[in-house]
Amino acid sequence: MTARVRGQAWVEQAPLFAPIDLTLAPDSWICLLGPSGVGKSTILRLIAGLETGARFQGEVNRDQPVALMAQDPGLIPWLDVTGNVTLGARLRGTSRASFVPKYPGGREADPVEGSASRGAEPPSDPAARAAHLIEAVGLADRSHHLPARLSGGQRQRVALARTLFEDRPLVLLDEPFSALDARTRAQMQDLSARLLDGRTVLLVTHDPAEAARLGDRILLLREDGLSEWPVPGPRPKGAARPYDAPEVLQSQAGLMRGMMA
Repeated sequence: MTARVRGQAWVEQAPLFAPIDLTLAPDSWICLLGPSGVGKSTILRLIAGLETGARFQGEVNRDQPVALMAQDPGLIPWLDVTGNVTLGARLRGTSRASFVPKYPGGREADPVEGSASRGAEPPSDPAARAAHLIEAVGLADRSHHLPARLSGGQRQRVALARTLFEDRPLVLLDEPFSALDARTRAQMQDLSARLLDGRTVLLVTHDPAEAARLGDRILLLREDGLSEWPVPGPRPKGAARPYDAPEVLQSQAGLMRGMMA
């Protein structure tokens, strides 16, 4: 077991979701799909140990540390790409705030050996590790740019690099690509599938196409509870399913029908 949520929730006196029993198995993508207002983000926040605004009766267990990536990339506007990627470590005091030349007392990072595209392991040195991950998300030439100079897709790439920098085995994704255009969303799905390979990922989404591309398990949450949905065949390791594959399109249509029922 990596994480388990068992119970039900209310908002004031109104039921939010019926009793559920959700277990997240290691090394898989679990896509939690459903209409707005049925408690998908509440389940994610319960696993993360965050305030939900709901009354929950039940139990939550988790045996792995967690990283969270939300719809809003949450970038600090006065920090550049490198500063935002390493923000968590700097706040914890586990990484110096001045390891890049633009900060007082900074120094150049050692060269990053290997290539992110070849799957090289990120270096242990914080500066080199950040550089490796920024390269992996395709922003090496923008590492000193502030968020205001980045597009929406680029800001989400920074958020993904920051999530990876935390190096947690359990990753929670709360609709991180929903505000992106269709082309950028598909690119971010491909990138996330590659870079998060080997981790346990819970993806909350409204998008049947996203669930059909990424899910090793697909769960549909409605007011009456949680139901398992068939996946469109095995997912290639470290990759999303092709968006135009017939089985993906068929699964997408079936999921939409299930959401509309």
